Amino acid sequence: MRKFFQEIKTELKFKTAGPGQKLSEPSRVPKEKPKAGTAPKPRQGPTDEAQMAAAAAMARLELKPKAKVTSSQEAIRNQVRKELMAEAAASERGLTEEEKDQTSPEDEGAAAPSVSGVYFICPLTGAVVRKDKKEKHLREAIQAYFSIDPVAASIMEIHTFNKDREKVRAGVETMAKYLDNICLHPEEEKYRKIKLQNKVFQERINCLEGTHRFFQAIGFETKTLPVPGQGKKIQAMEEEYYVLREDVLTRLEDLKGYKEQLLNSEPVRAQLDRQLCVFKPSPEAARFELPNDFYNLTAEEIKREQRLRTEAVEKASMLRTKAMREKEEQREMRKYNYTLLRVRFPDGYILQGTFYARESLSALFSFVREALRDDWLPFELLGPGGLKLTDENLAFNECGLVPSALLTLAWDTAVMADIQASREEQPASTLKPELLSRVQTLS
Repeated sequence: MRKFFQEIKTELKFKTAGPGQKLSEPSRVPKEKPKAGTAPKPRQGPTDEAQMAAAAAMARLELKPKAKVTSSQEAIRNQVRKELMAEAAASERGLTEEEKDQTSPEDEGAAAPSVSGVYFICPLTGAVVRKDKKEKHLREAIQAYFSIDPVAASIMEIHTFNKDREKVRAGVETMAKYLDNICLHPEEEKYRKIKLQNKVFQERINCLEGTHRFFQAIGFETKTLPVPGQGKKIQAMEEEYYVLREDVLTRLEDLKGYKEQLLNSEPVRAQLDRQLCVFKPSPEAARFELPNDFYNLTAEEIKREQRLRTEAVEKASMLRTKAMREKEEQREMRKYNYTLLRVRFPDGYILQGTFYARESLSALFSFVREALRDDWLPFELLGPGGLKLTDENLAFNECGLVPSALLTLAWDTAVMADIQASREEQPASTLKPELLSRVQTLS
């Protein structure tokens, strides 16, 4: 950043004249007059190669971000001075580079984000954690659950931290088969032993996180046993096995229960925190400032987007079908994992919440109903441009409501007229009192 400031200051130094000085004008070279009697050469049109080069140059100019025009050189100096002071203050506080980037001092005129990020609620602890801390917190919560129920905790590990669902299915079914054999033939010793170097065990079970802790939790012990058929050789080969403890055979019903639990469990998923907010009526309702958490772009995807931008001019000149345009629009919508939605009520109050971009509209309707004093009141939601949202099965990204949107709530006129006629005293708002008690001002 300092290097950038130095470049600005150096440029100002050469472009700005000192006191009492005038800016020197560039020297003009007089054009050579054509000799008398010489006919001027006819002008030739640009060649095809020149036209192509000119078009490419224009395309590059269109793609370049336009420079912001400053009002004066003094304004530039003031801005540089402010940013230098802010950087020095951040350095004194010991902030990291990442924290400096997230800092937006008010004196710089940067708008505060509409939300500070995307947050999740851990189903095991109830804690609200930021998106980038979610996986770490879940792992710690499951680890802590081993002290309460080791079998359940190991099953959580298997289903939650192994992302390949097909491998999880194959491994779980194989483990269930081991337990089935024990329950059906408890007197058979061979079913109570599992060779760890067995090919099926290695390919389907050993590769999954949490499986070894599951076997240990339900009563298996690791033992080194001689390979059958070695006789009394001096150096008989040995292999590792899981061997079920004898006392577990008296609790076969528990073993059946563990098998069912293993087969029917689902991954532990943190729930998206809606971050419900209620704002006073504001003309800034349609203005959104979103943090990076809302964008679903990896480093590779960012490079791809840059490449797509360079092709924008060429695409604009192509005759595209409606299907092609819709496909491109859908690709644009997939850039976002989340969307920030605001619903403006007829009295001006604004309800805000965070949703998955691929959630259906029914989630938004439920979100609004839960915020109402009377959740049975019929209402309609109008999207940008006044378009009525009728199909609750459509996803937000299919409706163009990502990464943010302001919607309008409209009551059923006849129903509201009947309610007003039947009530002597009308409530201040249709929102729940507990929500109105923490209403905020939209900045």
